[in-house]
Amino acid sequence: MSEDRPERERMTYDVVIVGGGPAGLATAIRLKRQRPDAAVALLEKGAEIGAHILSGAVIDPSGLDALIPEWRAENLLVPVTDDAFYLLSSRSRLRLPGFIMPKLMSNHGNFAGSLGKLCRWLAEQATGLGVEIYPGFAATEPLYDGDGRLIGVATGDMGLEKDGTPGPNFAPGVELHARYTVLAEGARGSVSKQVIARYGLADNRSPQKYGLGLKEIWRIKPENHRPGRIEHSFGWPLWRGAGAGSFLYHLADNQVAVGYVVHLNYRNPYLSPFREFQRFKTHPQVRKVLEGGERLTYGARAISEGGFQSVPQLSFPGGVLVGDAAGFVNLPRIKGSHNAVQSGILAADAIAAALADADAPARLATIDAAWQQGPIGRDLFPVRNVKPLWSKLGLFGVALGGFDMWCQQLFGVSPFGTLSHGRPDCETLDPASSHRPIDYPKPDGVVSFDLMSSVFISNTNHAERQPVHLVIRDPALQVKSEYGVYAGPSQFYCPAGVYEWLGRGADLRLQVNAQNCVHCKTCDIKDPNQNIDWVPPEGGGGPNYAAM
Repeated sequence: MSEDRPERERMTYDVVIVGGGPAGLATAIRLKRQRPDAAVALLEKGAEIGAHILSGAVIDPSGLDALIPEWRAENLLVPVTDDAFYLLSSRSRLRLPGFIMPKLMSNHGNFAGSLGKLCRWLAEQATGLGVEIYPGFAATEPLYDGDGRLIGVATGDMGLEKDGTPGPNFAPGVELHARYTVLAEGARGSVSKQVIARYGLADNRSPQKYGLGLKEIWRIKPENHRPGRIEHSFGWPLWRGAGAGSFLYHLADNQVAVGYVVHLNYRNPYLSPFREFQRFKTHPQVRKVLEGGERLTYGARAISEGGFQSVPQLSFPGGVLVGDAAGFVNLPRIKGSHNAVQSGILAADAIAAALADADAPARLATIDAAWQQGPIGRDLFPVRNVKPLWSKLGLFGVALGGFDMWCQQLFGVSPFGTLSHGRPDCETLDPASSHRPIDYPKPDGVVSFDLMSSVFISNTNHAERQPVHLVIRDPALQVKSEYGVYAGPSQFYCPAGVYEWLGRGADLRLQVNAQNCVHCKTCDIKDPNQNIDWVPPEGGGGPNYAAM
């Protein structure tokens, strides 16, 4: 701490939770029910709980049933009434017969709705139990003691100028110390990333893989609305050299959620996930649902896709990872909230027992076996080969993945064993010389739209004078390699127009429009040199999703 800055205030709790999504809130609720006397604080970087939550979301209720059995009486979600899987060509689609789908892929008994709204309700339950929730406070720094144990986190300074010096409204961050810290930041969280590296939690695991999920909420014409209908599809427009999946969920109040998940192991540096999503919506079967409706909001978020073989060690001295910070998404089901809640329950039970024992170890290692032997492991293990098969063999790999799931359902074994994922997503791009720029159709303003109008309806905002929170470690390397070798893929993969390459020759530079950032973390994941670090901006900044 420099001499011209005030010392940070210190607050002490039994448990500090970083992240106000389903995993963090489930941890808080379960822990306070187990140990009502425990002092528990939860930090959320969004302006309010749910502000940064983006998910499909079709929700497997098993996690909620285990956490709060009475949740169904609240009518927070719409029961699934119809479930369809399609293979798309550019003009038509083929519905896959239900009988060929493995049992795990069925959405019977699931619910559709807004995960953000559900998290706001969970936050009310947590607050009612005595959990202290601090929205608008971003954890930016892990804190360690002399023995290397994590003892809490510090929040970011507020009111900094662009050059990092204190401005007129400067307020230093706060240190929150705890006996145990729970990291529930979601995919590629900044503190989780540091902790995983420090303790080698991902050693001897397959590399974590990611997708970029893009989503819009529409209000459609009543005659096009079928409450509870769930559609998943794959194929067009990405089926050669890249993979993607799409969804269309009919919610309540004549609303539908339409989304597209692009796997970030694609090779063509000119590929734009945002424009592929806009192209997907022009498919005749999608257009007829959306046309005549109103687009209400847009957002994007990275999703962990590595599954079973990419889950890092959850426990470390002083804390645990939960939810998508650990990578508990079931990719073929496009679901993770149920596993996030289950992981929060596991963490809370382990911590509650430790708080009752003054001699409990700093590392709660029992959780590492517990998740594999419980509901999370039973959900992720049978689908562990779908992602690597899809990555290596495309649509044929999808069919093999289904065959693999059937073998495990019928015989309890996989003919493939457990496949690894190979390279991380940052290493999969080809040089630009191997590809041609992609000629995307212009948006029609009816079902497809431009990038800036989309960012506008995400309600994204950051304090204008704060330091840029997308840190380019070596600007010269970015020019030489990211642009010189790969033609500047950041200008294509970013779903918010943050990155722009301007000028030519000696004047070439990368402009970072940090004000646009929707906190998807794609740049942190996909940059071929790992030269971009996403760090939390001033608390409360970013998107403000109303019902995503």
